[in-house]
Amino acid sequence: MSDAVLLDTKDGIALVTLNRPEKLNALNYELIDRLMALLDIIEVASEVRGIILTGAGDRAFSAGADISEFSASLRRGTNTAIRDFVRRGQAMTARLEAFRKPVIAAVNGIAFGGGCEITEAVHLAIASDKARFAKPEINLGMPPTFGGTQRLPRLAGRKRALELLLTGEPFPPARALEIGLVNSVVPHDELLPAARELAGRIMRHSPLAVGSIITAVTRGLNMGIAEGLLVESEQFAAMVPTRDLAEGLETWAARPR
Repeated sequence: MSDAVLLDTKDGIALVTLNRPEKLNALNYELIDRLMALLDIIEVASEVRGIILTGAGDRAFSAGADISEFSASLRRGTNTAIRDFVRRGQAMTARLEAFRKPVIAAVNGIAFGGGCEITEAVHLAIASDKARFAKPEINLGMPPTFGGTQRLPRLAGRKRALELLLTGEPFPPARALEIGLVNSVVPHDELLPAARELAGRIMRHSPLAVGSIITAVTRGLNMGIAEGLLVESEQFAAMVPTRDLAEGLETWAARPR
């Protein structure tokens, strides 16, 4: 079994660690495939209520795609590069974005290229004060391919996203916070405790309600408001017959007045 991604489950939280520190946790095909397989396992693990995604070592969350491997696919032609690289990376970020359990990125260092795209895709993100972000694909003569041209403008706004995409210049965690790429910035030594604390604040609520909110927001962002409201209604309807909603209403009714 591959150790390119590690999984450690404790107190209902799955800690998922990108584990190629000698390569700055670059996203090679083995790593992406292993991450996708672990997400399949986590999805059906009832004891897991939240996911923290981070990188091994102190230098990088992920420096992005493994360029040597991508280059080998590119030499075999456009169709091979799209199949092996683009579709694989887009499937990974789409899976993270649509996952029904909350995924929190704990960005512990460099988050360039594909590492930044993972941060864009997950539901929540906390950055170490040592983190560094960049959209450097333009330096290779190409656009981002794991969803960066689509998700970053939705997070940051068109003009701010284009500045980052068209210059390729690195930016600090304070800038990531300003544009909505991360939720907070914390001292490096407090990163994982902060991520666990945030996960705990979510996990005290109904997992079905958490999942329904994630689905409504994720699907609705790509729709007009009228279509999005239908998705919201569908997610509510799915909750009506559940014990989670009944218990929530019972607790509300029994609260001190």
